[in-house]
Amino acid sequence: MSQAVAISLARPGGGSRRLILDHAARLLRSNGYHQTSLREIAEAVGIRKASLYHHFASKEEIVEAVVNDGVRRVHEAVAAALAAAGEIDPRRRLAAAIAAHLAALHGHSDYTCASIKVFSFGENPTPESVRRIRRDYEDVWRSLIEELAGAGALAAGAAPERLRLFLLGAMNGSVDWYRQGRFDIAQLADELAALVAPVKAGRGG
Repeated sequence: MSQAVAISLARPGGGSRRLILDHAARLLRSNGYHQTSLREIAEAVGIRKASLYHHFASKEEIVEAVVNDGVRRVHEAVAAALAAAGEIDPRRRLAAAIAAHLAALHGHSDYTCASIKVFSFGENPTPESVRRIRRDYEDVWRSLIEELAGAGALAAGAAPERLRLFLLGAMNGSVDWYRQGRFDIAQLADELAALVAPVKAGRGG
C-alpha cells in the first residue's frame, strides 16, 4: 500500500470510505455485480480485504452505497434544474430535466453508470434503501409527465406511464453510446423532449 493511501485510510474522516466507494464504483461500472469481488476492490484501493470490514459489513453494503450515491447525484441535479426553470412551459421544464439527468449521468459516470448497470444484488433481495431512493427519483418524472398531460402536450394517444418508462430507459441507455464531444447534451435533451411532447404547429418550443 502506498504511503499516501495509508495516510488517507488512517486519518479519521480522511475519506477512506469514499476512496473505497470510488474504486468500487469504477469496478462495478466496468464489470457489473457478479464480476466485482471484495478482493478486487481491496486490491484497487491498496489495502487487505479484511480492512474493508472496518468500513462496510459486506459487498452488498458497498454496492448499496454506490448505487444510492449514483441515483442521488442525478436526482439532485434534476431537482436543481427544475427549481431554476421555475413555472415555465411544461415542455421546456421537461427539456431542462432531461439535460440535467444526462449531464449528471455522464458527469459522475462511475457512480451513475454503476447505479444503472447493477440491476440486482445477486441472490440477495434489493435493499429497501435502493428501492426507496429510486422510487423518489421516479416520482419526479411521474410529476413531469403529469404536467405535460395536463397541458395537453403529450404525443397523441400516448400512455403517460409508458412514456415515463420509455424516457428513463432512453436516457439511461445513453451510457452505452454517449461520448463527450460527439453529442451535445442540450440538443439531445430537446430531441428526447420532442419525442415525448412534440411541438405542435403554431407553437414555439
